[in-house]
Amino acid sequence: MTPAAPPVSGGSTRGALYALGAYLLWGVLPLYFLQLKPTGPFEVVAWRILLAFVFCLVLLTVLRAWRPFLAIVRQPRLMALTAVAGVLIYVNWQTYLYGALTNHVIETSLGYFINPIVTVLLGVLVLRERLRVLPWIAIGIAVAAVVVIVVGYGTFPWIALTLAFSFGFYGLVKKQIGPSVDAVSGLTLESMWLLPVAGVQLAVVAAFGGLTLGTAGTLHTVLLLAAGAVTAVPLLLFASGARRVPLTVIGLLQFVAPIIQFAIGVWVLGEAMTLERWIGFALVWVALLMLSVDSVVASRRQRRVVVDVAEPV
Repeated sequence: MTPAAPPVSGGSTRGALYALGAYLLWGVLPLYFLQLKPTGPFEVVAWRILLAFVFCLVLLTVLRAWRPFLAIVRQPRLMALTAVAGVLIYVNWQTYLYGALTNHVIETSLGYFINPIVTVLLGVLVLRERLRVLPWIAIGIAVAAVVVIVVGYGTFPWIALTLAFSFGFYGLVKKQIGPSVDAVSGLTLESMWLLPVAGVQLAVVAAFGGLTLGTAGTLHTVLLLAAGAVTAVPLLLFASGARRVPLTVIGLLQFVAPIIQFAIGVWVLGEAMTLERWIGFALVWVALLMLSVDSVVASRRQRRVVVDVAEPV
């Protein structure tokens, strides 16, 4: 996730509700994508890219935001970064859709549980940030969780790790972009870079299995055509919320989506949860609890320092 800007005065509650809305929508996405069967993951992602691009063009027009968008287009560095972001979000979307449509919803939730830990690790390895002891312990516990799942469950959680690292690097790139690119312009450009990929995927699907758009009933067609809005709306809600509330609040709210996905996988779809999986997930949850506690404590300590500095001597 990208770092939040300083909170907007008087808008913290509204910002928290925006962010919560985004995570709630992301949480129930597996149920939406399951309604798109018999459409396969490659066709869904292709339509998602094309329709998200169209949706963003409409938004740019309605919001009269073409001038700032064109200003971004004239900056090669920002264009290059949005291209990298597009590749990363493509990998994330394709992996997520594969997991959601092949009965691996629980593993997709594991990926988003691990993502905050990956983000912290990337901060150390790439941005040379210094960590306190507790986050290091949390990273060690998360690694142990993956080992438990691999050894005990007998399957390498590649879906979870691909989701965690692709979204982690996506957040890193978005941090480099910073506030220079607004949410709508960013998603427009990321989708634009992926248009050739979407075109190739639709051509391949059409050649080897046939496209399903318009062939599986009216409701299916409507749901598939809604993929663009379903992609864009939570991203825009998140962007609106992130600039109004502290990063600590966003950090705690981000667990809402994988918790919902986990519940859907276990209790709605009935996916298997062996003892090894429970142990692995439990270790990840312990690591996340440690990260959350450390984040809250550090935030409070920083606020006290700011208050002390601001007080007159």
